[in-house]
Amino acid sequence: MKIVYNDCLKKGKIKKFSRGIALVPKELETAVFDLGRARKSFKDGDYKWATIQVYYAMFHAARALLYAKNYREHSHFCLIAAIRMLYVVTKQFPANLLEALQEAKSLREEADYHNRWSKAGCEKLLNSAEEFIKKAEALVRA
Repeated sequence: MKIVYNDCLKKGKIKKFSRGIALVPKELETAVFDLGRARKSFKDGDYKWATIQVYYAMFHAARALLYAKNYREHSHFCLIAAIRMLYVVTKQFPANLLEALQEAKSLREEADYHNRWSKAGCEKLLNSAEEFIKKAEALVRA
């Protein structure tokens, strides 16, 4: 875990970002907005688009966590590695929620790049995303 995170730092995929803390509220607002849009798309039966939207809701909540530590990502993979090192290893954020973000990333890629998605997969992500965002909000507001 630490090796992956350090490699992301070394390659500049995770960087110090002095304005990060100021952008936390915007990222959380975006996460909540995207989750709301994902719910609407799901209700409308557009499971592909809802899958993509729900991933980005979680992505923005994760980015808020990273910004709260004054870091910025230049890779979705490295964002996940950073959240693992900065929050999961330190037991501030549940590992199962980070796993849900990884699953959302995979399902978003399947929907986006391979035109494969499912109602059940999307529904599972919607439930995970709500918990993910709530936990992120609690952490950055603590």
